[in-house]
Amino acid sequence: MKMFFIKPITLMAIAMVSLASCSKILDVKPEDELDESDMYRTVYDADAAVIGIYGKFVGLAERYVLLNELRADMLDCTLNADENLRQLSSHTVTEGNPYANPRPFYEVIINCNDVLKHFKIMRDQNKLKDAEFQQRYADVAFLCSFLYLQLGIHYGEVPYVTDALENINDVNDASKFPRLSFNTLIDSLISFSTSVTYKDEYPTGTNLNVTVDGYPTNKWFINKKVLLGDLYLWKGNYVEAAKWYRAVMETGTVGTVNGSYYSMYKLGWDSNGDIDHYITYSRGGDVSTLVTTSQWRIMFEQTMSSEGFRREWVWAIPFDDNFKPENPFVKLFSPIGGSYLVQPSQTAIDMWNNEQQKPSAATNTVPAIPGAPYDARGQLSWKFINGQPVVMKYLYNYINNSTNLPLNVLQKESKWFLFRQTHLHLRFAEAANRAGRSRLAWGLFNSGIGGAFPAPTSNVTEYQNTLKDPEPAFQFDARNSGNSGVPYYRADWYRNIGIRSRANIVDYLVNSADSIGSIETGLINESALEDGFEGTRWPDLLRVAMRRNDPSFIADKVYNKLKNSGVSSGAASEARRKLMNKDWYLPFVWK
Repeated sequence: MKMFFIKPITLMAIAMVSLASCSKILDVKPEDELDESDMYRTVYDADAAVIGIYGKFVGLAERYVLLNELRADMLDCTLNADENLRQLSSHTVTEGNPYANPRPFYEVIINCNDVLKHFKIMRDQNKLKDAEFQQRYADVAFLCSFLYLQLGIHYGEVPYVTDALENINDVNDASKFPRLSFNTLIDSLISFSTSVTYKDEYPTGTNLNVTVDGYPTNKWFINKKVLLGDLYLWKGNYVEAAKWYRAVMETGTVGTVNGSYYSMYKLGWDSNGDIDHYITYSRGGDVSTLVTTSQWRIMFEQTMSSEGFRREWVWAIPFDDNFKPENPFVKLFSPIGGSYLVQPSQTAIDMWNNEQQKPSAATNTVPAIPGAPYDARGQLSWKFINGQPVVMKYLYNYINNSTNLPLNVLQKESKWFLFRQTHLHLRFAEAANRAGRSRLAWGLFNSGIGGAFPAPTSNVTEYQNTLKDPEPAFQFDARNSGNSGVPYYRADWYRNIGIRSRANIVDYLVNSADSIGSIETGLINESALEDGFEGTRWPDLLRVAMRRNDPSFIADKVYNKLKNSGVSSGAASEARRKLMNKDWYLPFVWK
């Protein structure tokens, strides 16, 4: 392993610059590169290795979004898209398509393997204290598992390599590394990840958990408990998945009882709309007065050091003009200063437009206003610019929302949105629903826990909670007796309001004949409405299709997208036929 030298004193100042890379992957040795004998001497060198790994990882951001969204039904190609993107969207990827090449993922994975190897050597040579080793080893190990999960989602059968290879091309040598099925890969990832001792964030005050130029670095690194929840969810161990998600949901339930205590990853209301991210209107339910400058939309624009961002986002990595690599999202999404390659699909637009807002109550001065037939999250996730539909979530730090002009054409800043509290609640609810807690699951994505278990009187002792559930992961206390209630309650989850309630959307109706299936379908639909374009759509569709053994869950949605996008009926039908045959994966073409 050879790495560029990073002076300890400037380690965090240079932040996410991609300065580290394995010589095995690079053909040319830079002048300022050090041999491994000069590296891995101190904890600062270990930190440099971690930063280097993440510097390589952020180079996958564009690929991550395209694979997880363009292959599904909410993202579509523009007229500017090349044939490679069109193949990705229509499920006609050929061997010459660069997205058939898994090598970019394995480049990061082999870097991870090499770093993990050297961390063990540093520990054995007493160059790292045990706590320093456990924290850094766990971070890199879990990032490696995350990458393998992505490979499984998109390629199906893949080689599982844990060695620090001298030649990366050995990955494609089936005699050394036979390909594992997706299900077997999940087993291997669970076994490896659960064996890692440390599963928390970097402790406050350590070199990798500080704030630099307004960026709290703890948000950059993978949340290990979320990944364990995801792995168990894919495996179908729903109680175990819920346990890990719940551990993250309780992140704020420590220390002083304040807004953060009740709202951190709990989807709880706050007195400041920029913190709780409501969908709001300046006048009742009047659609012409939708608040577009703050509230729900602001979570994609606000600084990472803001309280609202801290409570909403579990994992997000900034793209800053002072750091490398360059922000890929302006190129992908923006018609101004970018290449405008992909856009919201007509299917996605229709999904938001087919929802209905809650009606507003009458006041002394304003009559009741019926709920408008659309979901305002759509208007805040995309918009028309010069007559073209544009995904805006990644552009709010680049394009002025009011003028549709660049804030600064030379500053193309953004963030890579990887995981937030609504992902957390929806996936916990998915696990809870499959574990037989359908009512709890329904509450979490509709009107909150209290709304799912309402009290007929002011005495809420036996209501607004699930404390009698035998499994601790499903025990929630949302009791709120009001100011005059007896007994008086303000329980840990009393502010939880549910995802659709925060979005001002009517509750999702459940088919009583199949509550588990109906709620699961509603959860996946809600993930599209709330988290659209954030890299969740294809995995959500694939996971449920596999669980139900129902390929139409994917095939019909992709078919409708293609049909609505103007693709020929023959091409749309061929994509559906392929997906109905469970041909869900990209060809594994090593280059």
